[in-house]
Amino acid sequence: MPLIEIPEPKIKSPKTEISTELKTLPSEESQVIVHGHFQSSHESHELIRIWRTTYLIPHDQYHKSRLLHFENITLYPEWTIIPLGSTYRFTLIFSGLPKGCKVFDLIEEIPQSGGFEIRDIARTKSDVYHFKFG
Repeated sequence: MPLIEIPEPKIKSPKTEISTELKTLPSEESQVIVHGHFQSSHESHELIRIWRTTYLIPHDQYHKSRLLHFENITLYPEWTIIPLGSTYRFTLIFSGLPKGCKVFDLIEEIPQSGGFEIRDIARTKSDVYHFKFG
């Protein structure tokens, strides 16, 4: 059987300061902020990233709040390495949800398994959320 060579994943350090892009982001009627906390296993380093096709999807409405900006996490195809046994924090900023939305899902629509997914999120007045991933 022939040897199959598997390329090393691209690993890049994410931005850790508020970027110029965020400072100049056009003002939206509303925005939703998601603070993610990823707990790596105690067995090995892990890799995470975010795809542009990550959305907030309200229940009972046809709407997708799109990802506007991300901090401290890399965008596909780059990877962020999470050190062994550590908790890693990142922030995602989405366009606003419809005013009538009471419950929504965070879904990373990607062509492979392992995407971020949190279902049945009860909406709060602040539209700021903290979720554990991984």
